[in-house]
Amino acid sequence: MTTTVPGPLYQPAGTAAGLESVRTLVNTALDILEEVSATRTGPVAPGGPEGARTAARQALTTPLLPQDGADPALVLAELVRPYAQWSVDITHPAAMARMQPPPTDVAAVTELVTAILNQSLHAWESGPFALELDRWVIAQLAELVGYDADAAGGTLTPGGSVSNLMAMTMARDTTLAEKTGSYPFAGGLRALDVQPVVLCPVGVHFSIERAVRLLGIGEEHILSIPVDKNGRMIPQEAERALAELPDDKVAVAMVAVAGSTDLGIVDPLPELAAIARRYGVWLHADAAYGAGALFSPRLRPMLDGLDQADSVTLDLHKFGWAPASSAVLLVRRAETMLSFGLQPTTCLSADDDTCAGFIGLQNTSLQTTRRADALKIAVTMRTLGSKAMGAMVDTCHDLARHAAARIAAEPRFELGTEPPLTAVLFRYLPGNGLDVDAFNGALRRRVMEDGRALIARTHIAGEGGSQVFLKLMLLNPETTTGQLDAVLDELLTIATELEAAAVLT
Repeated sequence: MTTTVPGPLYQPAGTAAGLESVRTLVNTALDILEEVSATRTGPVAPGGPEGARTAARQALTTPLLPQDGADPALVLAELVRPYAQWSVDITHPAAMARMQPPPTDVAAVTELVTAILNQSLHAWESGPFALELDRWVIAQLAELVGYDADAAGGTLTPGGSVSNLMAMTMARDTTLAEKTGSYPFAGGLRALDVQPVVLCPVGVHFSIERAVRLLGIGEEHILSIPVDKNGRMIPQEAERALAELPDDKVAVAMVAVAGSTDLGIVDPLPELAAIARRYGVWLHADAAYGAGALFSPRLRPMLDGLDQADSVTLDLHKFGWAPASSAVLLVRRAETMLSFGLQPTTCLSADDDTCAGFIGLQNTSLQTTRRADALKIAVTMRTLGSKAMGAMVDTCHDLARHAAARIAAEPRFELGTEPPLTAVLFRYLPGNGLDVDAFNGALRRRVMEDGRALIARTHIAGEGGSQVFLKLMLLNPETTTGQLDAVLDELLTIATELEAAAVLT
């Protein structure tokens, strides 16, 4: 018995007929997006979590896998419309909650090309040009950081958290091999006579703690290094911790922050690099957000010493106007990526194929099948150019400074600190004995439920413990100072209303 696939329901995108169908369906989808955009009143639809859940219940009545398929244009209309209606409009000037910059138009088109051609990077026969493009983008970004492109290596990853996990893996394996003479691949950490430890500044990104846990080192073996009044790791404290380390412990990594997501903190990279070299410790720089400063002649000096780190995390979907995911992990020495290449399979890396140049990238990543994300990065950066990207970064920085000045001038607002990059921390100071932390949490939820603005919140250590601050993340260079002032005016108005209502009740 022969089973046939219904012709009209399966149309390979890359065929001549498929490309024509894609053209028609893309126009259908774009029409929907334009219609939804015309009805928007804010950065997100009003209604909050319950509104989004109600919309999902109404749209998702058909099973994921119905017995009979449907016309693709109809399916698009049924799912793309509510998806768009309840998507965050990251082009809206009041969408300032997260690190989601509006991607360029050409990058969005590139995403479509990437999906249609569906290349992968694990084997040569899965994407010949995609592989060469990936290697070239990595080499170019290595030069941007300051590495020797001929010696450096790296990989594209799904995000900064995965980049940090991979960096900690390489740090563990490389340092242990250098200090103990063996890699911990076969016997694991229990076979070692020493306990690996990782040095981090107080308040390091949670992904580092998670990576240390996943790698079997354990959070108890993170050495938290004190920071100065500006939040920067104190080099002398890091060196003291290394010098006082007992014989049954070995430091495998020191993690430096190169642009924290709240305060824009950059640890003293040159000093930490010198200490790491003296003690034979891997230095990893987490520049997932801060790497945007590399594009700006004004801000680039903040990252002096980044080229001395053994590995660097940077996310171009945060501060590079590329669609997610466009994350990168770079290493100063390509051979340190050995951690991901010890188990080649004959079907992917036969010796005679490798000698003939048929080489994939399965040995440089946690992933096997992997999207060709280098295309959208290359198209975005080539289209914009260094001058435009630098100007875009500076514009966002100027917006942050404008917001900080405006907040500092408002008696009911408290500014967290002057923004080194593009994140602005602040909070509203209610009167009448109202709890400041609880009030600002309620203020944020209120503006998001109304759909008027999207802002983030964070907790900053202060006198008496952690304090709630609101955060504006400015990554849209098309935002004007007038629009930014309007958002702050709106926040003041809503805060005043909430304060009055709280007093009355």
